[in-house]
Amino acid sequence: MSNNRILFCGALLIAFAISCSKNPFTGKSTLALVPNSEILPSAFAQYNTFLKENKVVTGTSDATKVTNIGTKIKNAAEKWLTANGYKDYLKDYQWEYKLVESKEVNAWCMPGGKIVVYSGILPITKDDAGLATVMGHEVSHALANHGQQRMSAGMLQQLGAVGVAAATGSKSQETQQIAMTAYGATTEIGGMLPFSRSHETEADKIGLTLMAIAGYNPEQAVTFWSRMAAASGGNKPAEFMSTHPSDETRINNLRKLIPEAKAEAAKFGVMFK
Repeated sequence: MSNNRILFCGALLIAFAISCSKNPFTGKSTLALVPNSEILPSAFAQYNTFLKENKVVTGTSDATKVTNIGTKIKNAAEKWLTANGYKDYLKDYQWEYKLVESKEVNAWCMPGGKIVVYSGILPITKDDAGLATVMGHEVSHALANHGQQRMSAGMLQQLGAVGVAAATGSKSQETQQIAMTAYGATTEIGGMLPFSRSHETEADKIGLTLMAIAGYNPEQAVTFWSRMAAASGGNKPAEFMSTHPSDETRINNLRKLIPEAKAEAAKFGVMFK
């Protein structure tokens, strides 16, 4: 075995050995090659830059709604964490909720609790429960440290590419190119895309619980995602080629998770018919 391949294998083993941390929301040990002490300051700076470069909506009923619902979702997360023995989990988060004028049908939450809702999604959210579905889902990405995991997975993917290059270094240029192309396609379709879809499913589950604890009927999540599916007109890639589950898969999963979300909410005195 060449020195390069030895170094690669050693680095890969070390990365796996030191990079796992358990997340309270998922109960899973997850990749954490980049610490939040580095990720959060960078995320906050990027968020502030984004706000300066885009039109933030203030002083309207919609802007107030975004802030109020975001606060309720945040409070629900704090209640759940405190009840489950993780009171200080959010100590480094700096929550902020902004409505931004844009035709884009989207919303996102950066690591550390920095949330943006685009005005273009409001006609589809329609009501408070719809918006709570969106914000609960996006907040859950941050709570589950999905950004950190994606960065870590990307680093491992790059590290693997170094290994492929080292293993084929003595081969012809054509062989090296074929190997790298095959590695890229295999890790993307067989690794990175399923990884991303699993994050979406986790965020759906956590978000459903948080919206329920916050007092929003989780059954309305199915109603919202049905509207989203109708709005897309079915113009989406096949699930195995996508970063997101298909609309059908997502809605079916949510239906199965509703009883669990209601049961969690009941622990906090929130009941639904």
